[in-house]
Amino acid sequence: MPVPYIRRAVPDDEDALGRLDRATWSTLHSVQPRPVPPYEPFFSERFGPRDHLVAELDGRLAGYLRLGYPTALACNAHVRQILGLAVAEEARGAGVGRALLRAARDEARRQGARRLTLRVLGHNAPARALYASEGFVVEGTLPEEFLLDGEYVDDVLMGRRL
Repeated sequence: MPVPYIRRAVPDDEDALGRLDRATWSTLHSVQPRPVPPYEPFFSERFGPRDHLVAELDGRLAGYLRLGYPTALACNAHVRQILGLAVAEEARGAGVGRALLRAARDEARRQGARRLTLRVLGHNAPARALYASEGFVVEGTLPEEFLLDGEYVDDVLMGRRL
């Protein structure tokens, strides 16, 4: 089985990342409405290539992770947050998500962070299991925070020390 190659995103990844993001959209992990044309650019003023790690399998884009600050507060600058993670359907089970999480951990450490956090929907059991296996623990739950497809869903806060 090929090993995922992780790199920082570049501007030329914009279209492929946008397509991946739309292809993987699901209420299992997204609280935003399904994207419809005309599509918003993947990169924005807030999140550019510098904020994304990209996974490739056999030279093809297989996933991405968005890493950023949870807030703009200086007193919170020691924390990085995973603000998005997507793996192409055909690449699931190949270690792409795990490789991206480990690369995010290493990048956060390189940036001097002491903690890495994320938010995951309570009903997303596969993601929660992956995060737990990589050292993330539940640090809080916002019960029934979102109404998705007629069901109330918890927002689960997870984190780990670096």
